[in-house]
Amino acid sequence: MVKYSATRLDSVFHAMADTTRRKILAEVVRANCTVAQLSRPFRISPPAISRHLRVLEDAGLIRRVRDGKFHRFELRPQPVMQADEMLQGLAVAWERRIDRLEELLDAESRGAGKGK
Repeated sequence: MVKYSATRLDSVFHAMADTTRRKILAEVVRANCTVAQLSRPFRISPPAISRHLRVLEDAGLIRRVRDGKFHRFELRPQPVMQADEMLQGLAVAWERRIDRLEELLDAESRGAGKGK
């Protein structure tokens, strides 16, 4: 399994642990958005949206781009891809353990059947 920065992964998982931030990411995936555009679907204040955006930026999940007097946000997929790669590695390891356990249980049940 590839090694990743624990700090980076912690910040990615922390950022994505919040429902509002996941919804913000979903909006940014569809189109680069301004703070005002991101605020519309949520019943929270623009300063609260800005705090969520800061967490997403700090995790490297989005990037702020100045467009005249507006700030637009665009997706940076690399941190999510790294987190997914790490999770896929864990899934493979667990699947191997489960397969090995099934083999052991099958072998045990075959051995128990011979003694009867």
